[in-house]
Amino acid sequence: MSFILEARDVSKVYQMGSTTVAALDHVSVTVNAGEFAAIQGTSGSGKSTLLNVLGGLDHPTAGEILFDSKPLAPLSKKAMARYRRNSVGMIFQGFNLIPTMSAEENVSLALAFAGVRGSQRRKRAQELLDRVGLADRLTHRPTELSGGEQQRVAIARALANRPRVLLADEPTGNLDSTRAHELLTLLRAMVATDALTIIMVTHDHELAQTFADRIILMKDGAVVKKDEG
Repeated sequence: MSFILEARDVSKVYQMGSTTVAALDHVSVTVNAGEFAAIQGTSGSGKSTLLNVLGGLDHPTAGEILFDSKPLAPLSKKAMARYRRNSVGMIFQGFNLIPTMSAEENVSLALAFAGVRGSQRRKRAQELLDRVGLADRLTHRPTELSGGEQQRVAIARALANRPRVLLADEPTGNLDSTRAHELLTLLRAMVATDALTIIMVTHDHELAQTFADRIILMKDGAVVKKDEG
């Protein structure tokens, strides 16, 4: 099985006044294509920072990130934007939907940025919302949707440009346990049907054990354990 994403001896250091904080400390992680990996650890362990450097939202201070065996560091700003738009999709605990737009418009916006034409945008947005069980919620704005429904719109938007990797930062953090299980059942199915790779940060060990193939445990900016799920 081939690695789709790899962190190779990655460190990330922040300067906070006169204090130097190592958010990541020589982290090496590989994720296989078609794998569902969960990252766990206490607050401040570096989970979200690792997700951000894998997604190209942040740059490592040292070490390198590779996607499909190619390093991200040499990419131009334009190429890096393309990587974030097309190769990886991201969802967060806060759904980050545009409140004045309907579910369909929120998904269509991601397609517009990728240069997809109007009629194709609408068709693709409707297909995606149907897949996540929201075919009857196309015209609803975020305030008219439950938390679980908003997160499903966020998933549809993240998958709009057919990324190969979905990065999820505490995607169930604002959901009750029933909705959390429904959401991860949906993501687990997408791993199987779309050959999607998912890397999920979660504080919920039960969810990680139930749905992930493998758990990567972090502490103080370092990987301390890589369990099988």
